[in-house]
Amino acid sequence: MNMDMQRFHATFFEESREGLEAMESGLLQLEQGDHDPELVNSIFRAAHSIKGGAATFGFDAVAALTHVLETLLDELRAGKRAVTGAGIDAMLASVDVLRALLAEAETGQPADPQASIAVQARLNDVLAGDGPPVPSAVPAASAPQADPTGWRIGFTPAPSLFMSGNDPLRILRELDHLAPLEVACRMERLPGFGQLDPLEAYLAWDLGLMGAVPRSAVDEVFAWVEDDCELDIRPILPETAAPAAVAAPAPAPAPPTAAVAPGGPPQAGGHEAESSIRVSTDKIDGLINLVGELVITQAMLKQVSGALDPALGERLFAGLDLLERNTRDLQEAVIGVRMLPVDAVFRRFPRLVRDLSSRLGKQVRLRTIGEGTELDKGLIEKIADPLVHLVRNAIDHGLELPDTRRASGKDEAGTITLAASHQGGHIVIEVADDGRGLDRERILAKAAERGVAVPDAPTDAQIWDLIFAPGFSTADAVTDLSGRGVGMDVVRRNIQALGGEVQLESRAGHGTRVVIRLPLTLAILDGMTVAVGEETLILPLTYVIEALQPQPEDIRSLGGEGRVLRVRGEYLPLLSLNEHYHYGQDRRDDPLVVVVEGDGQKLALEVDELIGQQQVVVKNLENNYRRIDGISGATILGDGRVALIVDVGGLARSLRLPQAA
Repeated sequence: MNMDMQRFHATFFEESREGLEAMESGLLQLEQGDHDPELVNSIFRAAHSIKGGAATFGFDAVAALTHVLETLLDELRAGKRAVTGAGIDAMLASVDVLRALLAEAETGQPADPQASIAVQARLNDVLAGDGPPVPSAVPAASAPQADPTGWRIGFTPAPSLFMSGNDPLRILRELDHLAPLEVACRMERLPGFGQLDPLEAYLAWDLGLMGAVPRSAVDEVFAWVEDDCELDIRPILPETAAPAAVAAPAPAPAPPTAAVAPGGPPQAGGHEAESSIRVSTDKIDGLINLVGELVITQAMLKQVSGALDPALGERLFAGLDLLERNTRDLQEAVIGVRMLPVDAVFRRFPRLVRDLSSRLGKQVRLRTIGEGTELDKGLIEKIADPLVHLVRNAIDHGLELPDTRRASGKDEAGTITLAASHQGGHIVIEVADDGRGLDRERILAKAAERGVAVPDAPTDAQIWDLIFAPGFSTADAVTDLSGRGVGMDVVRRNIQALGGEVQLESRAGHGTRVVIRLPLTLAILDGMTVAVGEETLILPLTYVIEALQPQPEDIRSLGGEGRVLRVRGEYLPLLSLNEHYHYGQDRRDDPLVVVVEGDGQKLALEVDELIGQQQVVVKNLENNYRRIDGISGATILGDGRVALIVDVGGLARSLRLPQAA
């Protein structure tokens, strides 16, 4: 029983967090002037669900706060109260406190009891105030010109309603206690015979509640099922009262007060509603690990089969080729289960932008692009904090105050852009602002003051890169919000730990753009296998540009600065992987070179042999051994040996481009 309750608790916490996100997003839409009646209803339903679950499981503090919040939302949706700035502020503050209370109930981490008391007081102050209703925020069914003489109700429960323990007949009995009830079947709402599931129940009713019953009493009857049904409640007004609710279908123009929940009845035309299940990420990770082992086994079989006589093993080779294709398809399908849209991160920023802009006296417009771009769930969780830091920096020090922007001919409202896209084997996330841009001379002066080395005749890119030096900042005073430069070394380090890289672009007076490149997943990658002495290394294919046999006259040695290779007129740092990793092998007279690009810089990597391309399963070296500079992970080859995966970005950062004469 305890185990069962724990499972229910986990579901409640997860659904409550989703509900709070929906409430926060909806409240921000309300504040921006969206007074769609369904928007208010959706916020109310989220609060109502949290309150009901909290009361069921005995989380009294959560239930008490959501009860007050629900009261305020009920008055908003009934048209008894206007949407005000104070009300939105109080409700957003209550969302924050509810998050803390849920965390306390889930993990035991204490929440501030005074915060709950204070936010309830703010909600009660709003409730105690008087204000005119906002007609555009009120559903037509909630603000009639005269008291209704009854209610016309379209009620279509989801086929799975019985599985949740609800009884539709109980709903009819409760309505009948309120006033005389007329019932008729809504045949047009039922699926065709061939689409019926024998394990589901199909109901669809037109209900006529013939009596002067308050709308709140009708809502109370449906309170526990409104998320599991299609519900349309409309008043019967004195001048339009019909003899029976079933004599005419519900009017079409106004939207229903509740949408069909996932798993609801099929609509006309036979299209089934999309459904989903909740699966623990531990189970998915276990499945990915098993698929990874399958990849290794498949590689082993392929390598062993290479020694067989092709004439004798033709059918075996055909089967292995099919196994390879199926294994790759299975990999992609399983990894796809872990992929989530980056909107899971982006949707936290409207609130952050609202609060910071208000606090700093700035006008900020948030623009998001590519929210549906998918990224591995593990990466999404870890990229959130660096993005928060970058957005705070952009608002605090990137965007100017309205007066300053107006004086320079700009719109008083600055724009922060969050964009995500797929480029090759990477996902690219950009954080851009149209503010003042970086000050080249100020950065150089600060570098000289702090003793940071600066290249001769530095380019803009080299100057912007100074911002990522530990503790580097051009801020006159450290604030509790951010400082462009403060913590940027941490941002880069965190992104590099994910196998990614970050770059800065800026134009004075036009703004700054931060570009983050991340691998789509940390589990599996396509690599080029190379031999260095007796060792085998993997170069991630997304970093590889080309492979070539260099000519002796194209290699130059620079005193004290290593060697460079001329490739089509461009001089690239030439790095021997044999020497860099201290393998101690003799240098070959005819080495091969693989040209790669990482962290915005091209490198020429000297290797002994190109073995081929293959998909490899990434094993975390740091968790199993320790961190090694220039190595991002390891993999197991088909013959059972371990091969290290080269950290191309790390190699690029460890070198400076020598100036060739």
